[in-house]
Amino acid sequence: MATMGHLSTPVLWLFLLSIQVSLGDDELRLTNGTGPCSGRVEIKHKEEWGTVCDGDWNIKDAEVVCKQVGCGSAVQALNRAPFGEGSGKTWLYRVDCRGDESALWDCPHTGWDAFTCPHYFDVGVICSGFSRLRLDGGDTACSGHLKVKQAETWSTVCYSHIDFSAASVICNELKCGHAVDIMRGFHFGNSHELIWQEEFHCVGNENHLAHCPRMSDRIKTCSHDAYVLCSGYGGYRLANGSTTCSGRVELLHGGLWGTFCDYLWNLPAANALCQHLDCGIALSIPAGQSFGKGNGSVWNGTFSCNKEGSHLRECHVNVLSQNECPAGNEARVVCSGCPRSRLVNGTTCSGRVEIRHGDTWGRICRSQWNLQDASVLCRQLNCGYAKSIETGDLFVDGNGFVWRDVFHCEGSESCLWDCARVALGNPTCSARETATVVCSGLPDSLRLSDGESRCDGRVEISLHGMWGRVLDDDWNIKDATVVCRQLQCGIAKKAYYLPRSERGIGLVGLRSVQCDGNETQLVLCKTSHSQALPTGVAEDVGVICSESKKIRLVNGTQRCAGRVELYHDGIWGTICDDNWDLSDANVVCKQLGCGYAIKAFVSAHYGEGSGQIWLDDVNCTGAESGLWACPSRAWGQHNCQHKEDAGVLCSEFLDLRLVNGNDCAGRLEVFYNGTWGSICSNHMSQLTAITACKHLNCGDGGEIDKDFKYGRGSGPTWLDHIDCNKQHSSLWHCQSDPWDPQSCDNRAEETHISCTGRKGTATPATAECPNSTSCSDREKLRVVGGEDVCSGRVEIWNQGSWGTICDDSWDIADANVVCRQLGCGSAVSALSEAAFGEGTGPIWLEKIHCKGTELSLWDCPSKPLFGKNCDHKEDAAVDCSGVTGTTSSTRADLPRQPETQNVRISAPVIVCVILGALLCLVLAILAGQIRSARAQKRVSYDPFSEAVYEDIDYNLMREKQGMTHLSVNTSIIPEVPLLPGNTLEDGYDDVTEDPRSKDASLPGKNEQEIIGVLDKSDGNRYSWTGESRRAVLLIFIIYSYCTELRGNQCGAYHKRSPRFI
Repeated sequence: MATMGHLSTPVLWLFLLSIQVSLGDDELRLTNGTGPCSGRVEIKHKEEWGTVCDGDWNIKDAEVVCKQVGCGSAVQALNRAPFGEGSGKTWLYRVDCRGDESALWDCPHTGWDAFTCPHYFDVGVICSGFSRLRLDGGDTACSGHLKVKQAETWSTVCYSHIDFSAASVICNELKCGHAVDIMRGFHFGNSHELIWQEEFHCVGNENHLAHCPRMSDRIKTCSHDAYVLCSGYGGYRLANGSTTCSGRVELLHGGLWGTFCDYLWNLPAANALCQHLDCGIALSIPAGQSFGKGNGSVWNGTFSCNKEGSHLRECHVNVLSQNECPAGNEARVVCSGCPRSRLVNGTTCSGRVEIRHGDTWGRICRSQWNLQDASVLCRQLNCGYAKSIETGDLFVDGNGFVWRDVFHCEGSESCLWDCARVALGNPTCSARETATVVCSGLPDSLRLSDGESRCDGRVEISLHGMWGRVLDDDWNIKDATVVCRQLQCGIAKKAYYLPRSERGIGLVGLRSVQCDGNETQLVLCKTSHSQALPTGVAEDVGVICSESKKIRLVNGTQRCAGRVELYHDGIWGTICDDNWDLSDANVVCKQLGCGYAIKAFVSAHYGEGSGQIWLDDVNCTGAESGLWACPSRAWGQHNCQHKEDAGVLCSEFLDLRLVNGNDCAGRLEVFYNGTWGSICSNHMSQLTAITACKHLNCGDGGEIDKDFKYGRGSGPTWLDHIDCNKQHSSLWHCQSDPWDPQSCDNRAEETHISCTGRKGTATPATAECPNSTSCSDREKLRVVGGEDVCSGRVEIWNQGSWGTICDDSWDIADANVVCRQLGCGSAVSALSEAAFGEGTGPIWLEKIHCKGTELSLWDCPSKPLFGKNCDHKEDAAVDCSGVTGTTSSTRADLPRQPETQNVRISAPVIVCVILGALLCLVLAILAGQIRSARAQKRVSYDPFSEAVYEDIDYNLMREKQGMTHLSVNTSIIPEVPLLPGNTLEDGYDDVTEDPRSKDASLPGKNEQEIIGVLDKSDGNRYSWTGESRRAVLLIFIIYSYCTELRGNQCGAYHKRSPRFI
């Protein structure tokens, strides 16, 4: 005990206590079996191992043992020493378990050491060792790498540990028919994957793999995993649809694809299939043979699916026969195409919001969930619009995983995942503080499509679960008022007909609507239904409601910085920087979910806008909910030009860089809250480093450097515990701890990475920008296949490749923007249907809606192409007005000149040349008359007449100077009309300022005075002076016209910050 003297009293007390606890603990083990999950049952009690006697030993008793030792479920309960006789005491006898106890001694029994039982009655068990099995990573649901689940962990099975009989049992258990083959799968190498340690010795008629005899393997090496191929159904696909998420349902069974014929096919079954195909929800089951008959193979059967399952293997099909399918029984569906989001714990159109990453569904926090986000989700789920997100605890409970994703929707997106999204740095919340929504639902529901918000666009109505167009030949503001009221979008601002290029071709829901204006729903107005539709009478209709107002930031490199633009009365416009300050900018940042303002920019810091200037003299307190709630001049009233456009930089603006190395190696820093700071490397995986490299356009590989060769940072350490997965291409989408300026414990935790790629070099997956590391809009646009560089098929650069534009809604306004951006003057024509030949590669955009005044095609509203709505026979093209000034092939190798040097001779320039020639002719005539007048003056000198002559000369000079001043004072000259297509087409009204009433011509009073004096003097001088006045007027007209023309041409070359698609 001398050594004890060195221990303090508290330590000694804890030591003795631990001995007492260990002495009091009972233990259970399986011995002498073929592996860790089979053998004789032994119990350690009072520090002595003993056995269990087999009086009434059954499967429930064995179940408790298997669960207690972590070996899954019981396969067999064995008695009479199947694994040999034990030794020592018989601790328990006549155990009587229910099966749910946590330990064997918790079951009723006769007491410890109550009966001396011969050891040839010792009991044993065979446990499954695993609770589930699956085939993972195969091409179908009935093929893949074999894995078994031990407790909460999946283990891989070796190729050498199973045979064909075992594969037959596996296929039978998974309801996948019979075994076709076993193949070597992945090579293990240095993988840290868990490996199942037992061989399976199946007869082949077992119902479950766990029932097969097993033997622990200590001889055979495990180099590859087992890949099992079964004959059963391999899954589903949708064929012959217009998108990947619509079509005829086909089933792979026995290695053969065939049309699935289901007599019981209905919308719930279709909805389940859409979800399992990652295609969102089922929108409809089209009638008839909408998607053709297929290749002749038919599988008759019935489909059933676990609604909450996340894999098609949860869905079972009972294949009955391979006969002909009666007409109308082919399974078919049109899915929404919007995956990974759902409503749970409520109804079809209300509940708790959940999203899915990989196979994991989770909630999102309600703190930054708003009505715009919710409306996009409701539309995606075919549930109308969002009526409320304030539901209290109606749909939530206290348990569940929570994702950190925050969505920033504009409101016009088709899918929630189309919205801007950030997960990095967001705080988490409790399971009870998660997002919910109540949607309006489908019955007699309305929506506005193809607008800038949910409160403007084409009117569509859902009748009997199907969306249809609304057509009318007398659409007016009363009808629009009812639409806006039903959609809770404020009051109607405009009722219009859609331009011909945007008219629909689908199902018609209503026509000839006649509202009084006080109805609560459009269907309560006098209407006709689609059955009575005469062709060629009515037109598609649209509305703009007061709540369609929107705000955005343009020309910044990320979403929380840029030029401020407002959408009002169907038109985007800018804000003048008069009195623009941080209070105003704060309202903008808060309204966009971008935190608070770091800086309020003036003088078109993010480039000059175009078109309307909506607000001036904005004077916010900072507490307003929207910029339009701040005091300001009336909409459209201002005294500004676009060189005074206002901009903001918000605290949530994010950027990423590598410092102290090169573009693709260095210390990783993130810009947040207006400051650059480091990122901590705790628990950072190589996958996260690879994601950072992809984000920085530095290739598809990278690693974390451990030698800290890129120095220590000096600013904040913003983030820690960043966790990215294979699906992430942007660091902003990765999960992490919340933003904290002291995230690292010390500078040694800062992240240093080296990427495999280099900026400016292409990788197999994605090529770099075609001409530089930072593409301008001009460099991302080209025309191909025309006679020169200003005519041809329009192509844009996106995601590393050139692609075309669909000609849906393509018109002269869109073409004007392209021509101007290319430095090719104005558009002569907007061509469609692959006028300059069909392109190749992706079709990047459709339904572009330019006003014609935009400086860049990327300033125009548009939609990314979804599915197969277009093919290359619908490629859009342009023919611009001019011809290049230099066409010699010898200049092909010269350095590329700025586009402003690409001289083009347009029609207005030719007019200027002709007018200039006429001006020279008039001046020559004037010179001759002046010489004649001077000659007469020398012959006959009249002092009074000379005084009048000098006075006239002086007055004319004053008037000419005044007119020259007028020519550059744009506030006096009436506004030049926009190009064709710049107005809101066919029914829109442009919002423009009233032209000034002041006339730019010579004042009438002075004209009369001059003429009067001349009448009293000399007839020749009167004639000469009248012609002089007209000549000066002609000079002024030519000068004004050509000056305005030069200004318009130069406007296409304003320098702006480069932006990316």
